[in-house]
Amino acid sequence: MVDGLEHDRLPVGDRGLHYGDGLFETILIREGMPCLWNRHLARLALGADRLGIPQPSRSVLREEAVRICAALDDGILKLIVTRGVGGRGYRPPASPHPRRILLAYASPPNVDPLAHGGVAIRYCETPASVNSRLAGIKHLNRLDAVLARQEWDDPQIAEGLMCDDAGDVVGGTMTNLFVWNGVALATPAVTRSGLAGTVRSVALEAAARAGIACVERPVSRRMLEDAVGLFLTNARIGVWPVARLAGRGFDPDRLPVDLLKQIRRLAQTPEWPDP
Repeated sequence: MVDGLEHDRLPVGDRGLHYGDGLFETILIREGMPCLWNRHLARLALGADRLGIPQPSRSVLREEAVRICAALDDGILKLIVTRGVGGRGYRPPASPHPRRILLAYASPPNVDPLAHGGVAIRYCETPASVNSRLAGIKHLNRLDAVLARQEWDDPQIAEGLMCDDAGDVVGGTMTNLFVWNGVALATPAVTRSGLAGTVRSVALEAAARAGIACVERPVSRRMLEDAVGLFLTNARIGVWPVARLAGRGFDPDRLPVDLLKQIRRLAQTPEWPDP
């Protein structure tokens, strides 16, 4: 759907095409309903405010999301908002007319790593972009992740970790990272780089309720080498425990497994969007 109409055509002057001038959210669909809808819209609103793009009406987005989600039992809803058509040059139009695009995808078969020993991941050579104005939000400029994901073809590698210009780990190409030292958790801060993931926020809140400390801080490779365990989160996968990173094995059973199950349950519970 493009601006409420069921077609797949865009004007060639759209600034999302020319400059990546826009935002997107990737939302899990379960039982014909979106998961974490309010968290996704809160991040979309943060990004729209940061970029100076008028946010589409929540009621309009809700109506269109309900319509498109009803066509799938389980799947993915991708919500894109661009600044719309603008003149030539970087300067945004004074009175933009944002464009909203909703796409639905069927879910591919998914083996649950929580029940099957975790995933293998690697480090990427491509550095993560550092820009405090863009950190945390899900803007359309994802070329650093595209280049990083281009680095491997091995189907046994589920994800790659990206570092910033200081060598600290920012997160995965599509995930947030959590480090477990046996007592407490740490996750990379998203003040200079990285994404404030919706399931990341679920994990932070669930850890607090469980009485497990979780610090948002710079995370070095040394911390990962010394860690008892690692896990990754995002809206599509929920939670992935890590079994292997750069030649080192981890035992997912040494993670706080009950917490991971709770995070996954909360992340994958369908909810009707608020009116």
